[in-house]
Amino acid sequence: MEMMFYAERRDLAYTVRKMFDRKDTNIDGGNMSIKVFGPDGHPYILITPTFMSETYYAELSPAQILVVDAETYEKIDGVGDITREINMHFEAYEVHPGIRCVYHSHAEESMFWATSGLDMPNVTEATRELGKIQCLPYAPATSKKLADIVHDNLKKIGDKAMENVFLLNSHGILITATELHIAVRIMETLEWNAKIAYQQSVFIKLGLLPDYQSVGRDASEPLHEDELVPIAVPGVPLKAIEKPLPPEPKRPANTMLPGEVLEN
Repeated sequence: MEMMFYAERRDLAYTVRKMFDRKDTNIDGGNMSIKVFGPDGHPYILITPTFMSETYYAELSPAQILVVDAETYEKIDGVGDITREINMHFEAYEVHPGIRCVYHSHAEESMFWATSGLDMPNVTEATRELGKIQCLPYAPATSKKLADIVHDNLKKIGDKAMENVFLLNSHGILITATELHIAVRIMETLEWNAKIAYQQSVFIKLGLLPDYQSVGRDASEPLHEDELVPIAVPGVPLKAIEKPLPPEPKRPANTMLPGEVLEN
C-alpha cells in the first residue's frame, strides 16, 4: 500500500534536514508543516514530530512526517507524536487560505533580535519584499496564548500573511508562506539580513552610519513599487535569461578522435 502523501513527506523530511545542517534551527527545537489536500479536497497538515531536533537531529524518514486531519486535528498517519507547537501551526493556517507552509525555527542570527525583543531592521535587497520584520509580544513556548498572538497579528496584515515573518520574543522565528521552498528562502535571506543589520548597528553606534542603510538610502524610507523584488511563487520560477549554446565546431574531414576505429 502506498504511503499517504509520500512525495510531499519525503520533500519535507529532506528540507528539514537541510535546514538543521545549515543552522537555520538548532538542537533545542523548531518545526515545519505544510498544508495539503486529498483527492476529495479534504485538507491535511503534514508536520514534523515532537523532538524533531532534540532526539533525531532532524534526520527524519518520510514515515516520521505526521499526517494530521486539518478539521478534526487527529493524527491519521506517521510514526511519532504530534509536537506541542501544533496549536500555533493550526491557528496560522486558519487565518488565510493562501498559507500553505508554517515554519518555526531557532535560527542563530535572527534569535539575537528575537531575544532582544526588537523588530529587525530590514536592510538587504532580498528581504525588502517582506516589509517590517516585527517582534511579537512574549508568551511562553507551546502556549495557547502564543498561538493566539500569532493568529491575531497574522489576521491584521491580511494577504501579506501569505509571505511573512514574525520574530517570537525570546522564542524564535515564525514564517508563513504559500509553499515550503519559499518559506526556506525567506528563512535563509532573513538570517543574512539579521547578521548585516547587527553589523550596521555597531557602525551606527560608532558614528560611521547615520541610520540603517538599504538600497542606497535610509532603511526607514519606503520602497517604490518598481524597486520591490517579486516573490517567487509555485509555477512561476525566477531564473536567469536563457541563451542558446554555441554550435559545436565542425571537425575537419579525415580526422579521428582518440579511440575511434576507421571503418572499411
